[in-house]
Amino acid sequence: MAGSSFGKIITLTTFGESHGEAIGGILDGFPGNFPIDISAVQQQLDRRKPGQSKITTQRKEEDQLEILSGIFEGKTTGAPIAFIIKNKDARSKDYSHLETAFRPSHADFTYHRKYGHYDYRGGGRSSARETAVRVAAGAFCQQFLSSKGIEISAFVDQVGIIRTYTVSSDQAEIDISPVRCPDPEAAKKMQSLIEDTKKKGDTVGGAIKCIITGIPAGLGEPVFDKLSAALAQAVFSINAVKGFEIGSGFGSVEMNGSVHNDLFNTDGTTKTNNSGGIQGGISNGMPVVFRTAFKPVATLLQKQPSINKSGEEILLEGKGRHDPCVVPRAVPIVEGMAALVIADFYLQWKAYQ
Repeated sequence: MAGSSFGKIITLTTFGESHGEAIGGILDGFPGNFPIDISAVQQQLDRRKPGQSKITTQRKEEDQLEILSGIFEGKTTGAPIAFIIKNKDARSKDYSHLETAFRPSHADFTYHRKYGHYDYRGGGRSSARETAVRVAAGAFCQQFLSSKGIEISAFVDQVGIIRTYTVSSDQAEIDISPVRCPDPEAAKKMQSLIEDTKKKGDTVGGAIKCIITGIPAGLGEPVFDKLSAALAQAVFSINAVKGFEIGSGFGSVEMNGSVHNDLFNTDGTTKTNNSGGIQGGISNGMPVVFRTAFKPVATLLQKQPSINKSGEEILLEGKGRHDPCVVPRAVPIVEGMAALVIADFYLQWKAYQ
């Protein structure tokens, strides 16, 4: 299976399936002699892991990180950082009814058509279980970026029709609610919506905003390796993502250029940030701001018409443990993918110095 590696200088290769022995990754190109706080990496994994609250899947995984290589005496050695996360609470029997069936809006049909065979136990390689590896790798990169004054923070700003325009970079403030929304009133409404939707055996979508501060001007490699393009690719590689925008995004359609232009201050900063910190595919020194939309989870605990491998119409009902809304657990995934991109582009930028 091609397409399991990401990055140019710092590269991540992931492996494993939802119901296999373990998932894991190899993070190569990470600078040597850098002190790593493993507990901080584990904290990010804990923010993503299942079973956190009643609005997430009740699959119970410890998501305990096991380092195999690349770190010695608390520091990176410059060798590939290899790690695994064991699967300990997979219930493959919950998926036995899918051995010959294709779930609507899942990857079952496309995987089967492309490879001729697929792992129906939780989706195998197509499962969002794989994203735990990205969170771990991204957490390594976040520590590196923090040492350079670059900070990454994401939060939920919309669930269904409920949206907030409150902005925060305080993780404690964001995590105080299981929804991971920094607006207390909106968070309560979002949580109620998710709970009500879950009771109906249905799912709901949402959106996450990410803010990256401290980025120097100059990150990005036009024409085809623009920073904005790399972030879009990274985010769109996350399961269930259906939309991405930087800065004013789709809102710019309704604006005039006289309003949208980011006018300069004398120090090179801009009075507004409709560009989202990127112009011409290169960072301009302002905060990089992007937003991503997640579709409703495809597995419903209610009956839906579908087809089987023989092309026959069937009636299918989801079973097992699933998230009614993916965005609360997707926050550290978005942060992790953003960190992988920024760390990679930072090292590319340093090559010019």
